[in-house]
Amino acid sequence: MREQMAASTDSPRPEELRSGVPKNASGGSGASAGIARGASGGAARDEDLRGERSPILTVSAASCRFDVSAPALTRLLSRQPRRILRAVEDVSFTVERGTTFSIVGESGCGKSTLARMVVGLQRPTEGSLRFHDIRRADGTVGPPRVQMIFQDPYASLNPRWRVGDIIAEPIRELKLRPDAAATQERVGDLLEIVGLSRADAQRYPHAFSGGQRQRISIARALATEADFLVCDEPTSALDVSVQAQVLNLMVKLQKELGLTYLFISHNLSVVRHMSDQIAIMYLGRFVESGSAEEVFSQARHPYTRLLLDTIPDVERPNRNRKPMSGEVPSPIAPPPGCAFHPRCPNAIETCRVEAPALRPIGGAIVACHLA
Repeated sequence: MREQMAASTDSPRPEELRSGVPKNASGGSGASAGIARGASGGAARDEDLRGERSPILTVSAASCRFDVSAPALTRLLSRQPRRILRAVEDVSFTVERGTTFSIVGESGCGKSTLARMVVGLQRPTEGSLRFHDIRRADGTVGPPRVQMIFQDPYASLNPRWRVGDIIAEPIRELKLRPDAAATQERVGDLLEIVGLSRADAQRYPHAFSGGQRQRISIARALATEADFLVCDEPTSALDVSVQAQVLNLMVKLQKELGLTYLFISHNLSVVRHMSDQIAIMYLGRFVESGSAEEVFSQARHPYTRLLLDTIPDVERPNRNRKPMSGEVPSPIAPPPGCAFHPRCPNAIETCRVEAPALRPIGGAIVACHLA
């Protein structure tokens, strides 16, 4: 549990989430290699005074590769080459404060690896991830505090701890409250914020449903008084009706507390509910990105269109759809040219030999020869 919460860094605290400014509100903490924290304080203040949305995270040409080769002696005897798994390859994007940036793709495309890179649990092999300074609630300027909501609400909570202890741990570790009484009061407030009761602090995780456990996970993330939440498929393990409840809660909290979300999902119908910007990821790379309205109304990449075709439409249940065939290629041995060409119904010879570069088309950025 401590490892999962180790992604926190000192940052501004929303006023709605606290009853007083912690003593260490202006403190800072270290970051993993490849992750820079803090930009120009003057620039952050100027942007806040103008009332403009300022960037809170900038990712530049980030890559993450894993060496999955056999031991050196085995490779020498069998004359095998090194095997490199390219989980994330040359990804760049910017997240603005107070918005939701969603990353969508099939399982195995590198979404969760990218999420772990953002929170500092995985070091980037190349490129950089930079958190910018933002204005704190007490008027100071500093880097944001980052926290993660994990995919599985059953595995991410310690079954031997009461809910109150789970939520109180980051408050105690970060010394956000002066004494035990104030900590318990804060835990009760957080439970009420996510739609649970104060009495639930005395219960164990096994006594809750999946949706309630995910609410507890959200309360634990808010306990750090975070500004930036990385949500790694937080609704994929829940029923459809419960998914809607959790998503509505997250939208409500974002409006009330000014939170910023990096939302990871494989379901476009889920992210459509709450996204400002969407990036479509395939085999470690972005193939299309733009505003949510642009991507849903004028999808240009064949992979994006195929993903959209998988969304049920009650008004047109019998519409013509092209089924998606094949599996995602191995990131250890990706196909030459465009990585999507083995599954693309529109592929031409150029797609098989030349990898397309991301280029602006209309209001989106697309990597496709035919777009």
